[in-house]
Amino acid sequence: MEKTVKAELILENGMKFKANAFGRIKETVGEVVFTTGMTGYQETLTDPSFAGQIVVMTYPLIGNYGINLDDMESSRPFLKGFIVREKCDMPSNWRCEMDLDGFLKQHKVMGLEGIDTRALTRVLRQKGTMKGIITTRVDDLTPSQIKQKFDTYTNEFAVKEVTIDEKYVINGKGTHLAVLDCGIKRGILRDLNKRGCKLTVFPAFTDAQEMLECKPDAVFLGNGPGNPKDIPTVIQTVKKLIDSGIPVLGICLGHQLISLALSCNTKRLKFGHHGGNHPVKDLKTGRVYITSQNHNFVVCDLSDDVEASFINVNDGSIEGIRHKTKPVYSVQFHPEASPGPLDTQSLFDRFLKIIEEVK
Repeated sequence: MEKTVKAELILENGMKFKANAFGRIKETVGEVVFTTGMTGYQETLTDPSFAGQIVVMTYPLIGNYGINLDDMESSRPFLKGFIVREKCDMPSNWRCEMDLDGFLKQHKVMGLEGIDTRALTRVLRQKGTMKGIITTRVDDLTPSQIKQKFDTYTNEFAVKEVTIDEKYVINGKGTHLAVLDCGIKRGILRDLNKRGCKLTVFPAFTDAQEMLECKPDAVFLGNGPGNPKDIPTVIQTVKKLIDSGIPVLGICLGHQLISLALSCNTKRLKFGHHGGNHPVKDLKTGRVYITSQNHNFVVCDLSDDVEASFINVNDGSIEGIRHKTKPVYSVQFHPEASPGPLDTQSLFDRFLKIIEEVK
C-alpha cells in the first residue's frame, strides 16, 4: 500500500485546505473552478475546455466506475489539477481499464483527496473563481513564494496548447463542415458525424481562405478553453468567414468567438457555469431545457444585427444568439452533453436544417 502524501490547496484569498495528494505528485498552479456533474468525471477530466484549471468535483465519490479509453473527450487531460472528496480505489464496471489514480499518474496530473468539496464550492460561489496552488510543502511556502506563483500563472495560451497540429478529415456522405478546432470535444464531432456529416477539422489558427478552399457547406466552431479575447486572430478569421456568406455555427467558445466577430461583447462570470444541470429557455418556443455547460465567460452587449435565442433561467445570461439576416447561429451550452442530459440533441438537427435552407 502506497504511503499517504499530505498536501494542501492554497487559494488566492489566503484560505488553505489540507488533504492527501494522489496522481502525479508535483506542485501545480491553476484557476480553481467547480463542476456539479454527478457522473461523467472521465469526460470532465478530458474536456479541453478545462485546460489550465484545477477542477473541483462537488459529487462526493469519484472514480467508482473507473476509466476506459472509449469515453475520452480528447487525447489526454489538459487540466492542472483534480480535487475530490473521496476517490474510489476499487472501481467496479465491466468497461473499466484503469483506476482514477493510475490515470492521473499516467497523464501527469496532480490530484487532491479529502477536502470538503462542498465547503470549497461555497467559498468559490461567494468569493468567485480564483487561482489556487496544490502543494505537498504543507505550511512551508512563504507568502512571497505564493505570490510569485500566482503572479506568473497565465492561461492566455490555452487554445494553442489544446488545438491539433494539422488538419484531418472524418468521412461522411452528407453535409460537409469545416471545423475549427480550438479544443473541440470528440463527442461533438461524433454527433455531427453520426448525422452523416463529412468533417474537415482544422487547427485553431488556420486562416479563413484555407478553410474555404475545401469548399464546405458551412463552418463549425466548437468548445475550447480560456478567454475568447486572448485569441484575436481567430476572431478575425471568424469575421472573414461570416462576411463570406457561408453559414457559421458554434458551441461554447465557438459561440463567444462568433459573438465577438459580430461586434458583441463577452464578460467573465463570477464562478462560471460547469456541470450538467443548467436550465436554459428557448426564447422562440418558451420551452426550458436542462443543459450541460462548461465556461467562465458569457456573451453580453449584443450588437444591433444580433438577437438572443436562448437565456439562462438561473441568472438571465445569454445562452444563444442568431444573426437577424445572415445564416449565423450559436449556443453557449453543449447539446452533445458527455456528460449531462440529452435534452438539446435536436440542436444539431437545427444546425443542419439552417445549412440546407441556405443550400
